[in-house]
Amino acid sequence: MASAKVWFITGASAGLGREVVEYALSKGDNVVATLRKPSMLEDLTAKYPSSRLVAFPLDVTDTPSITTAFNQAISHFNRVDVVLNNAGYYIVSETEGMPHKAAREMLDVLFWGVENVMREAIRCFRDVNRPIGGRILNVSSRNAFIPQVGTVHYASAKAALECLTEGYIAELDPEWQIKITLIEPGLFRTSMIQSRMTEPVHPAYESNPTLPSRKYRALYPDIEDTHFDGDPAKFAEVAYKLSRLDDPPMRLPLHRVALESARKKGESLLETAENWSSWSDDVYLHK
Repeated sequence: MASAKVWFITGASAGLGREVVEYALSKGDNVVATLRKPSMLEDLTAKYPSSRLVAFPLDVTDTPSITTAFNQAISHFNRVDVVLNNAGYYIVSETEGMPHKAAREMLDVLFWGVENVMREAIRCFRDVNRPIGGRILNVSSRNAFIPQVGTVHYASAKAALECLTEGYIAELDPEWQIKITLIEPGLFRTSMIQSRMTEPVHPAYESNPTLPSRKYRALYPDIEDTHFDGDPAKFAEVAYKLSRLDDPPMRLPLHRVALESARKKGESLLETAENWSSWSDDVYLHK
C-alpha cells in the first residue's frame, strides 16, 4: 500500500479532521475534505492544486448530500481509498437535563451521520473501486468504554457507533477487501472543546456542587489546559499508519486515558461474568 491513496474526510474544518487532511497531503496522498463551510480550508486549497485536494460542502445528516459528495469524489479522483468519519460535537449536561431535541440532533451526527457515510463508503469500495477495497476509520471515543459524567448522551452515541461498526465488520465479505477500525481517542486537545455546547444545570442538581456532573462542569473553561494533553498532529500520524496496515485492529484505544478506560471496562466485564456465572446454571429449557 505504498502508492498514493485518496482520502474522504468528514469534519475537516478543524481539530483531528484538519490535522489528518494536512498530514495525508504531506505524505503525498490526495484528499477530499468535507465540511459544512469549505471556505474554512481556503488556506489549504490555495496551497494545493485540485489534483491533490478538493473541499466539498457536506452535512452528514443529509443523506442525499453524502451520495453527492462521494459521486463528486469518484468523478474527481476515480476512486476513494480511505474514509475518516470524524464529524461530531458534544454537549455538556446532566443526563436528566439533556433536552430530547438536542440529544436527537447530536445522535443524528454522531451515529446516523457516520452510518450514512459508511454505507456510501462500502458501496464505493465494493462497486466502484478497481481493484476493490478500502479502509474506514471511525472516530469513536474513550467514552464508549466508560461514559464521562456530564456528556453521557455523547458517550451513548459513540457506544452505539461501536456496536454498529462491529456489526458491519462481521457481515462484510472478506473478498471485498474492506477493513474498518474504531479509533478511540482519549483527551486530545482540539477546537471541539471550545465549541462545545452547555445546557443549564438541571434544577435537582443545582444545590449540591459535589455531585459528579457539577464537578465536571467546574473543570471548564480551563479543562483544555489541565486535562487535554493529546497532540492532534500525532493523532493524524497514527491515522495514516492505520490506513497502511494490511491487518488493522478492530479497535485502537489512543491515549493513556483511553487505554485505562478499555482495561477497566474489560476487567469489569470479566469480573461480572465470573462472579455471577452461577445465575445462568438453571435458566435453560430442559428436554
